[in-house]
Amino acid sequence: MSKLKLIIKREYLAKVRNKSFVIMTFLSPILMVGMIVLIAFLTEVNDSEKRVIAVLNESEYFSNEFNSTESISYVKYRDLNLEKAMDSTLSMSYYGLLYIPNENSLEKIAKQASFYTQDNAVGYVTERIERVFENRLRRDRLQRLGVSPEEFATIEKDFDLHTSTFKGEENIKGLNMMKAFVGGAFGYLIMMFIIIYGGFVMRSVIEEKTSRIIEVIISSVKPFQLMLGKIIGTSLAGLTQFAIWIFSASLLLVVALLLLDIDLDVMASNHALTSNPMMSMPTPQESEMEFWAKEFFNLPLLLLVISFAVYFVLGYLIYSSIYAAIGAAVDNETDTQQFIFPIILPLMLAIYVGFFSVFNNPHGPIAVGFSLFPLTSPIVMLMRLPGGIGEGGVPLWQLVTSILLLIITFLAIVWLAAKIYRVGILMYGKKPTYRELFKWLKY
Repeated sequence: MSKLKLIIKREYLAKVRNKSFVIMTFLSPILMVGMIVLIAFLTEVNDSEKRVIAVLNESEYFSNEFNSTESISYVKYRDLNLEKAMDSTLSMSYYGLLYIPNENSLEKIAKQASFYTQDNAVGYVTERIERVFENRLRRDRLQRLGVSPEEFATIEKDFDLHTSTFKGEENIKGLNMMKAFVGGAFGYLIMMFIIIYGGFVMRSVIEEKTSRIIEVIISSVKPFQLMLGKIIGTSLAGLTQFAIWIFSASLLLVVALLLLDIDLDVMASNHALTSNPMMSMPTPQESEMEFWAKEFFNLPLLLLVISFAVYFVLGYLIYSSIYAAIGAAVDNETDTQQFIFPIILPLMLAIYVGFFSVFNNPHGPIAVGFSLFPLTSPIVMLMRLPGGIGEGGVPLWQLVTSILLLIITFLAIVWLAAKIYRVGILMYGKKPTYRELFKWLKY
C-alpha cells in the first residue's frame, strides 16, 4: 500500500508541476470567461443595431400595420414610384424597401408584394414582415366569412395552459428544456475530461515504456500497482484542475460583468428558452435573466456537483484503465489509433442518446437503459439528474444501481487491463492486434 501511495504522489506531482498543465489550468478560465464576455458584448452590439426599412404602400391596406420597434424602424414613402423609391432607399442607406402594390384584392396584393435588400435579408426581419401579412390575410378571410373585427380580436387571443403537479405545485413551462441543457452540459464535461485525462495516462505509459524507465520501475513495484497509481494520480490532478477552473472562472465572470457593465438580459432575450412561446414569462418586477437565474438555483445543484464528481471519478477510472492497457500494448501514439475509436464510441453514443432521448423522455426505456449501462451511465445519468431524485426525477434505486454497476465494471476492467498491462509493458518492436490482446488476457 505504501508503494501505491508513492506512485500516486509521484504521478500527481508530475502532472501538476508540468508547465503545460499549469499554463492550461490558469489560462483556460481566462479563455472561457473571455469567450462568454465577448459573445455577450457582440450580442449587445448586434442587438443595438436598428434597421430602417422603407415602405412604399400603394394599396388601401396596411396603413397602420407596420409600426417601428426597438430593432426595426419603418419609413413610409408617399407619391413615389417603385424606381424612385429604390433610388431613395439606396441613397439613404436604408436596410431595405418593402413594396406593396395596388390591386383589387388583398390576396393579389400579398402575392405581388416584394421586399428589396442589397444582400440576403436577415431571417427575423422577413419573419416579422411575413407575420404582418399573415395576420392581415387571416383577418380578411374571416371577415369574408362573417367574423367581425371584434370577434377576430377575441379569436386571436393567446391561450396559456396552466400546469401543476398533483401536489398543487405550479409547473414552469420551459423548465424541462433548461434542465436538459444543464444535464447535457455536465454530461459533455465528463466526456471531455475522460478523453483528455485518459489520454494523459496513455501517453505517460508510452513515454515510460519507450524510454525504458518502466523496466527499472517494475523491478520495485508490481505492474498492477503501477497502473493503478498512474490512474488515481492523474484522476486527482484532473479534479484539482477542475476545482481551480470552477472557482477562478466564476470569480472572473462576476468581475468581468461588473467592470464591463455587460447586460446578460440581451443574451437571455435571444436565447431559445426565452423565445419559446410555450414558456411562462417572468413577472414585470424581474428581468428575464433574473427569472431564469432564480429557476437555475432552484435546481438540485449540490446533487449535480456531487454526482458529477462521483460519475467523473468512476467513469474516468474505467476508461483510463483501458487507456493504460492500450499505452502498455503499443510503442508509439500512432499505433493507438486502431484502439481509440472503440473506446470513444460509447461516449459519443451516450451524448447522442442523451440529446435525442433523455431530452424528450427522461424516464423512457432507452434513457433508463443507457443511464444504467456502465460505459454510458456517467453521461446519460447526469443528463437525467437535474430533475432530482424521487418523484418526478430519477428513482433512487436507479441511481444506486448505476453507481454499483460502475464500481463492479471498474473492478472487472482493471483486472482485465492489468493482464494486458503486465504483458504489454515489456513488449517492444511489435504492433499488437486484437487477437494478441485477447491472448494476453489468458496469461
